[in-house]
Amino acid sequence: MTSLVGTLTAIVGAEAVTTDAPLAPLTTFKVGGPADVLVEPATADQVAAVVKAAREAGVPVTLLGGGSNVLVSDRGIRGVVLRPRRGEVRPLGPALVRADAAVTINGLVRWTIARGLAGLEAWAGTPGTVGGAIHGNAHWRQTNIGDLVDSVRLLRLDGTVLQVPADRMAFDYDQSRIQQTHEIVLWAAFRVTPGADPAALRETARASLAFRKRTQPLASPSAGCIFQNPNTARDAVPEGIPASAGALIDRAGLKGRAIGGASVSTAHANFIVNDGTATAAGIRALVTLCRDTVRERFGVTLRDEIVMLGDWA
Repeated sequence: MTSLVGTLTAIVGAEAVTTDAPLAPLTTFKVGGPADVLVEPATADQVAAVVKAAREAGVPVTLLGGGSNVLVSDRGIRGVVLRPRRGEVRPLGPALVRADAAVTINGLVRWTIARGLAGLEAWAGTPGTVGGAIHGNAHWRQTNIGDLVDSVRLLRLDGTVLQVPADRMAFDYDQSRIQQTHEIVLWAAFRVTPGADPAALRETARASLAFRKRTQPLASPSAGCIFQNPNTARDAVPEGIPASAGALIDRAGLKGRAIGGASVSTAHANFIVNDGTATAAGIRALVTLCRDTVRERFGVTLRDEIVMLGDWA
């Protein structure tokens, strides 16, 4: 590992490589143990070089974006944690905008609003980065981020770079091809509509933020929704209960249920919040309790939206 650290330092600079790096501050849950090595590349070329070096050293690579929608084990993550930083947004034409993987969704929204480009303004307040949103095909109300994507620039683990149109990304609810291929997002191109009034776009963004504040526990550390909503094509949700993970958890009487410092939010039952003393193990135990209770009460097996990272042995 010492040799690899030296190689990685030569690629990205000493300030972008940290050994035994605390990961809890880098996640929205604010829990989890350290990474053996945290590398924070600033360019796509650096990302490719880091992946190549780790592969040649036989060391696993785990990607961490904005730290939302993930739960890092208390034991941390072995090998290299790759956390791209910086990035930029640029136009690819009058109706296309390219955003690097490390750009936050909020940063992308602000950029488009300022230039009168419509299409992304309702995503204001969405946590995480473009890369993470593409990986999990992030959703907001009835729209998936994949619905707005034109194409995605991907890095394969063998070093190949390819441009993939949206219809080959296997986008589905909370899903993309990346979850099977483990390719790395370098950037994505989004379709936008030029000529909009920035003031009107800001009003839409403010309305979206206000809705989130009314319906989500934004004041406490969480990872967003824990479970996917049931798929009515295969999940037999009892009559009278919405096809919603939050509704099922609520009807199971689990709002407010706590394990240690982790509790099911009383504002939105599909959120688990950290009072500042929670552990990853406690959060995971609460996730399991919610899943088991809903299955026992209603016969519906909730599927994780959250991604478990690290050493859970």
